[in-house]
Amino acid sequence: MLQDTSPESSQKPETNHASIQSKNGLKKIPPYWYNYMTRAKGRWFNREILELVSTEFRDRSVEYYRYALESGVTTVNGKTAKPGTIVRNGDLIENMVHRHEPPITDIPVQILLHDTEREILVINKPGSIPVHATGRFFKHSLVEIMKDEFGFKQVYTVNRLDRLTSGLMILALSSERARKLTEEFTAGTIRKEYIARVKGEFPMEPVSCDQPLLTVDRQMGLNIVHPDGKPAQTLFTRLHYDPGTHTSVLHCRPMTGRSHQLRVHLQYLGFPIANDPVYSEERIWGKKLGRGGIDIIPSDERTAPEPPPEHAASPAEGRHRSLEKRGPIWMTKAEAKALTDKQAADTDAAAATSGDNGPKLLPRETGHDIGMGSPVPLSGEAVQVITRLRNQKDEEEDWSRWRDVVFRAKAALHPGQKDRPAPDPNAPSVTESGDTTSETTKQMTTLSETEVQPHESELTQVSVEKPIPEDLQYCPECYLPLHPDPNPTKLYIFLHALRYTTSLGSFETEMPQWAAPSWRWDQD
Repeated sequence: MLQDTSPESSQKPETNHASIQSKNGLKKIPPYWYNYMTRAKGRWFNREILELVSTEFRDRSVEYYRYALESGVTTVNGKTAKPGTIVRNGDLIENMVHRHEPPITDIPVQILLHDTEREILVINKPGSIPVHATGRFFKHSLVEIMKDEFGFKQVYTVNRLDRLTSGLMILALSSERARKLTEEFTAGTIRKEYIARVKGEFPMEPVSCDQPLLTVDRQMGLNIVHPDGKPAQTLFTRLHYDPGTHTSVLHCRPMTGRSHQLRVHLQYLGFPIANDPVYSEERIWGKKLGRGGIDIIPSDERTAPEPPPEHAASPAEGRHRSLEKRGPIWMTKAEAKALTDKQAADTDAAAATSGDNGPKLLPRETGHDIGMGSPVPLSGEAVQVITRLRNQKDEEEDWSRWRDVVFRAKAALHPGQKDRPAPDPNAPSVTESGDTTSETTKQMTTLSETEVQPHESELTQVSVEKPIPEDLQYCPECYLPLHPDPNPTKLYIFLHALRYTTSLGSFETEMPQWAAPSWRWDQD
């Protein structure tokens, strides 16, 4: 192990944000207005912006995205975009959003080594924190935490962990050191070792899995075993079995570095990570839990997202459901009825204009957006898995996508504006394939954790955080349905990066608490 040469003050976080709150095992930050900037990606070309954002991003309902566009908070090349605006090659898209960052665990990032001579940081990342800004996370991302809470002007990530995964990471303090370490990771010369707790009694003898892996849904970050996937290999060795919980603790050695590699290989073997909310959920995969993989025969079957009965009886009604019994605390029954009547009139007017039975449903409303970004045709089983996974996510968020039509009773969005930065004339150009000439572009993402790091000029805060009273059901600024705080123990999975052996030495963390033979946890 290298000698720790860091100053004492750099070992503990010292947040610059007085608004950050730690309570009940969670770290929270009030919402704030934010300006996203991104270049159009190849798969976005020649698509209407409403269809594009409602398909690519699932944070809000289709109706909310339409409302936001009509409010004028989105521009394309500096001009206000409308729902029907067509996105072209090279377009610069800016979008003002009221960012509600999800809570993260209040377990602090731990600096294990700060070597100024060799320009590296070795840290222990808690579960629940994404490495880079992604989806609704920005200030609660590892890169920003290292800047804001530890005072580092710039850090370079050379390996990445899933948001739910904890453990060791190596950060470079210079671009040159980052390049050299990245080359080691890419070449596969770094020995990586993980610890996992899985369902079932794992075999006593070592097990190797070499099934290829493929990402089939970017929105959910879902990966499956598929013959057209990338080669992947993992070696598993059982450390101990706990009959009390019917789980096993394993030593895992990935020989490759694919997205969700350990999680999917363990699922394929029939021993998914015990608390994995994606790959170990019977409601999504059925009783087999994905053991042996799923069917890969292509199918055209699609199913529309299904809200619970109290929210919608059909895809069309899902966008215009009555608010009489579920309105926000500031909306009276009369106001809710008036809003419902207006929605019905709008629907009838649209039908009369178009000459059909109602507004045209977008792919996301019919389920036909599933598979649009997949590199291979999806099977019926894969479509069902993705549909159930999306419905589960909706349910976990209290079905907010079917109850956020409250915004129709309010005025247009009016963010706390400051002058927007002028587009960077030196921003990377976009090729016909959608690739850029540098890694500075960053689009709004959902669960994907494999996107490039955002550049400061592309993510610009335009207002300070503004706390929201805890008793409100909706955000008073953007009308987002608000949800109770999550259980901190549900913010991570039993997967931990334990040790890396590199040309600079071997680095490791302590064993995670949940790896102890007698560990018990809330399995409800």
